[in-house]
Amino acid sequence: MTGIERDGDGFAVDAALLAEAFGLTPAQVRDRMQDGGITSRCEAGVDADQGRWRLTFHHGSRACRFIVDGGGRILTRASFPIRPRETGSGPQARPADPGGSR
Repeated sequence: MTGIERDGDGFAVDAALLAEAFGLTPAQVRDRMQDGGITSRCEAGVDADQGRWRLTFHHGSRACRFIVDGGGRILTRASFPIRPRETGSGPQARPADPGGSR
């Protein structure tokens, strides 16, 4: 297989596409898919995007995304770094006054 093909309700993606996006070998992609090191999400388009699917893959601090039609033809592709979620940047909670305020 080369590219992306429809596979029942989902899609089969050639490991070479992900290997290129993540700087891995196809064998490493298969291993990381099996051990959860690469995760994926498939989302069906609605309204103006009906008939298109967004396939997103995450590995470490990178992601790659393919927009495909119903036959698996790649319409767009992108590979990009993932920004870490910000934590603890909001206002700090103050401890309660045990004596009560008057």
